[in-house]
Amino acid sequence: MRRRGDEDLLLVTISRAEQSAEMTSVAIGLLSELAQHEPGRAMILDALPKVFPWVLYLPEPDRAEFAGELIGTLRTADSVESPVPAVQLVTEWRHTAEVHADPELRELVRSTSGDFGEVPRPLMS
Repeated sequence: MRRRGDEDLLLVTISRAEQSAEMTSVAIGLLSELAQHEPGRAMILDALPKVFPWVLYLPEPDRAEFAGELIGTLRTADSVESPVPAVQLVTEWRHTAEVHADPELRELVRSTSGDFGEVPRPLMS
């Protein structure tokens, strides 16, 4: 349903929403179990670039860290029935990959060290 000036609405039955949530929980549980064993971890790491092409810009150790954090966050986000934590995690890692993809930016981040003083409070609009 379209609403002028607001986000669109989607109507689904409660049973359909519950079924969707249940299947998401099942998929997350299976993924989590796969990650507990070496062949599964390797498969997950191999699949990451197919799902998130930008992970190829991350160094190898960061890819494994992202995979572990993603699975853990998916499980905990599922337990509170909110995708927000997982969406935030993916966004943060994508931004990290963007830094690695840009040689100038990567060098700037690597060469920056020390205390740059107090950060001013953002202006409220």
